[in-house]
Amino acid sequence: MDTNRRDMLKLGTSAAIGGLLMPSAVSAAQDRQPIVVEPMSGKAGFRVANYLPKIGASSRLGLVTNDGLIVDIPAEATRQKMELSFDPASMISLTASGNRGLLELATLFKNRSSHLVNVNQVILLSPIPRPQSNIYAVGWNYLDHFEEGKKNRVDTVVKEYPKVPVLFTKGTQTMNGPFDNIPYDASYSTQIDWEAELAVVIGKKGKNISEENAMDYVFGYAAYNDTTARDVQQKRHSGQWFKGKSLDGHGPMGPWIVTAGGVNLQDVRVICRINGVEKQNASYEQMYFKIPVIISELSRSLTLLPGDIIATGTPSGVGFGRSPQEFLKPGDMMETEITGVGIIRNKIA
Repeated sequence: MDTNRRDMLKLGTSAAIGGLLMPSAVSAAQDRQPIVVEPMSGKAGFRVANYLPKIGASSRLGLVTNDGLIVDIPAEATRQKMELSFDPASMISLTASGNRGLLELATLFKNRSSHLVNVNQVILLSPIPRPQSNIYAVGWNYLDHFEEGKKNRVDTVVKEYPKVPVLFTKGTQTMNGPFDNIPYDASYSTQIDWEAELAVVIGKKGKNISEENAMDYVFGYAAYNDTTARDVQQKRHSGQWFKGKSLDGHGPMGPWIVTAGGVNLQDVRVICRINGVEKQNASYEQMYFKIPVIISELSRSLTLLPGDIIATGTPSGVGFGRSPQEFLKPGDMMETEITGVGIIRNKIA
């Protein structure tokens, strides 16, 4: 990526758009806690959200200000007589628009109207409600998490820590909004577990990407939870991960995407709370395979596209690794926080 485009990607933007589980998004919005707008750790980023201005309206992208107001991108483009190079209802379209799209966002934000609504007055949806491919994910990317699961794993073949990232995918139907309910089906699984993760959103098509250039391909970051049905993963499918990771709605993401320049990875912590009790808390620095390594390995002979999502792994503290084990049940509230990015909350229902 050329220097100018790299700098513009680090300008960032943020939005949360449409959800697959729309009724859940609407009902969850009615009794949710106030949305927290965390200070960004980087100096040149934006929060880009995908949202509904009201029930019955069409979803669109918006820019969330530091004081919690939301700039309606299509409305502002009309008001400022700007022809956009991307579809203002699609985060994937924005990520693919490159430097030009980010320049347009910067102009819209700078010249925004003074009449803006608070982010708590809208319904935030998943930033990318319909991923174009499975969500890529990294397993065992924290040493403590690898160790905590050893005694309970059905598949005991892997005894030593892998020398390259362990990669798997979650189906697209797992995508869920930042404040939507997570479905619970006791007839199929009663061991639903939490896995707080930092999600990376790709901003440029690439293949065989070097570690040195990998960060040039990052559009931004979001909070993500790789919610997992452990009994399905470990027993029903003999340690094979895909199905246990891919139940409907078991991948909430949001509350927006913070573009690359808005996040200082050295300041990032990955945190999960269940019913207000902290279960996980680790730093990006504790991540064994850092983002450049993950992107480089994943892209070997495999093309990454703008809008692709990579969940970078969860730290220790999951229910499966505890003694006694703990699992989510209906009524529980799962809160996932990525410091400097945002907080999502999902009720098990």
